[in-house]
Amino acid sequence: MDSKSLATSLRDAQSQGLERLDAQILLLHALGRASHDRAWLLAHDADPLPPATAESFEALCQRRRDGEPVAYLTGRREFFGLALQVDARVLDPRPDTEVLVEWALALPGLPLAARVIDLGTGSGAIALALKSQRGSWQLSAVDASDGALAVAAANAQRLGLDVAFARQDWLRGTTGRYDLIVSNPPYIARADPHLAALRHEPLQALASGPDGLDDLRAIVAQAPACLQPGGWLLLEHGHDQAAAVRDLLTRQGFGAVASRRDLAGIERCSGAQWPEKG
Repeated sequence: MDSKSLATSLRDAQSQGLERLDAQILLLHALGRASHDRAWLLAHDADPLPPATAESFEALCQRRRDGEPVAYLTGRREFFGLALQVDARVLDPRPDTEVLVEWALALPGLPLAARVIDLGTGSGAIALALKSQRGSWQLSAVDASDGALAVAAANAQRLGLDVAFARQDWLRGTTGRYDLIVSNPPYIARADPHLAALRHEPLQALASGPDGLDDLRAIVAQAPACLQPGGWLLLEHGHDQAAAVRDLLTRQGFGAVASRRDLAGIERCSGAQWPEKG
């Protein structure tokens, strides 16, 4: 049987339920090419796909149809201009989380050598993005998962970014005070039916109690003892949790409570400032 062309292979993958972009990225990966090299596919759409590559591509497509994230299949995810290596030990970083990074970078009045900590760092996406843009900031990042910390530390070393990593459960055991605390914690209710579609990602990085707010409550409660006067706490949360998180922050004594919208216009992050002394 003659080999299929690249274009035919892509069409077949789409006809079997894959999105076009996913199919292109997986085909490029099977061919050993960079995921951003989609123009090459267009220029070579009539080229035959070697049988061994076709077999590899079909296996990747099957795993994607089963719900496995493209980032796990390729081992790579772009986040805030950084090429991160990811696998099933960490959450697949979402583009919407870049809103949290942008907000942190735009905060007024942070010191030149601000002390910043990222809670539940996973792949290190948030901490590494901040360090890449603010080299003078002192970045720390913690996670309760040894596997996640190994992924994050490897990303930091490969990217040449100086971030201190430690195994820690949110802010328990933290010493000193920070100018900024950021976190994308688990925020999905443990009985949420949408978790089934995320079964390939680590459950401990997704689910948080009956209403999805357990970890957010813990962080908001712990943060005041770890913030400098005038310091900031910025949190990512679920699509319908902004009002609840703002209420948690207000009741804890924070000021300047606000939310930011993601790329779809949904309130995706909420944050606030710890009052200045006096």
